[in-house]
Amino acid sequence: MTRRTPLRRATTAGALALLLTATGCGVLGGGDTASEGDVTFTVAAAGDILIHPQLTEQARADAAAAGQKGEDAIDFGPIMAGIKPVISKADLAICHLEPVLGEPAGPFESYPDFLVPPQIATAIKNVGYDTCSTASNHTLDHGPEGVHRTLDVLDEAGIKHTGSARSQKEADTPLIVDVKGVKVAQIAFSFGFNGREVPEDQPWLANKTSFKAIAAAERAARAAGAEVVILSIHWGRENRANPSGSQIQLARRIADKTGINLVIGHHSHVVQPMEKVSGTWVAYSLGNQIARHDIPTGLTEEGAIGWFEFTRRGEKWDVQARFVPTLVEVPGEEFDVPEHDPSFDLDAAENAEDVAPAPGSSPEREHRLVDVAEAMRSNGKLDDEQRARYRMAFQRTEGTMLNRGAAKDGLKPLQGLP
Repeated sequence: MTRRTPLRRATTAGALALLLTATGCGVLGGGDTASEGDVTFTVAAAGDILIHPQLTEQARADAAAAGQKGEDAIDFGPIMAGIKPVISKADLAICHLEPVLGEPAGPFESYPDFLVPPQIATAIKNVGYDTCSTASNHTLDHGPEGVHRTLDVLDEAGIKHTGSARSQKEADTPLIVDVKGVKVAQIAFSFGFNGREVPEDQPWLANKTSFKAIAAAERAARAAGAEVVILSIHWGRENRANPSGSQIQLARRIADKTGINLVIGHHSHVVQPMEKVSGTWVAYSLGNQIARHDIPTGLTEEGAIGWFEFTRRGEKWDVQARFVPTLVEVPGEEFDVPEHDPSFDLDAAENAEDVAPAPGSSPEREHRLVDVAEAMRSNGKLDDEQRARYRMAFQRTEGTMLNRGAAKDGLKPLQGLP
């Protein structure tokens, strides 16, 4: 599936102001500007989109508030609207869609076998995403039928996809999009499928991680004309803010033994660091883009959008990396998560009381995904509790992003706190 025409972005004054505000930053935020005549483009990428029942109920309430009626009146647009100025500004925006999409009126399912409203695809498109990786541990939750339906819905919404497929021909056709005249490929893999195996008679259904398979996918993309290859990878351990040894080992092998230009990780449901490995940026995990776990920890509501500026210098691509801390506002919840311990592990908690919500927050709040720095800068209605929560989310995400030494390679927030 090759897009022949360049991706175009509508630029509003508000969106431009967002990216030019604070810290003396330009659009990238850095001060490293391309020379006249250099080819440049930007990529925004984020973590898991995982729709839990509470988010579906919020989307029903938002649809009803807008006058929509019927069993399929579900609107995720208001939940995700807070990140649109960043996502829609990028020349290429990449999402990770983790669950299987169901029928518009349901029935829907949550953990362990996700089946979620297909209306999320409309919100993904309207926010500004161009492509989605669909290889995750939940890809095969509802078998071949679920894979087919998910990809059919994405096609209908106008979203490109990679990582799962409906046929061998589709699986063998690299996803390449034309971004400002540059052919950019996305490939996607998952470590596994929750104990399910890809059917022997349908090996194309989902991409399982192996270095051999990743390297072969890159070669196929290059042979099809790709000038840049981006890897989306579902890996690591859940609820761990530090990458595992196997993540680090595979990242180094990819950086040293392939020509992949950027690695975007997900699955941990919490933010993990970025690191430049042998000249290649690796985002080990961008946390959750949007999710609402049954027991919010505070960490699972925090995420990051990776922002990458590619500049061609001779025969090579130089990549500058930034990040945008995000937060899912959860109504009526407070979180007791040790601020000093970014590697807090939900599985290690002795009981639910260690992370259970405490009463007392403002009940009128709704589930909303926000760009933390911009929300603090532009929203004068935030109360003291929200401002403290936002500041903690920003600072914790920043600390995690930088804890493998990426500051020396220029990694910093796209815009700082006010």
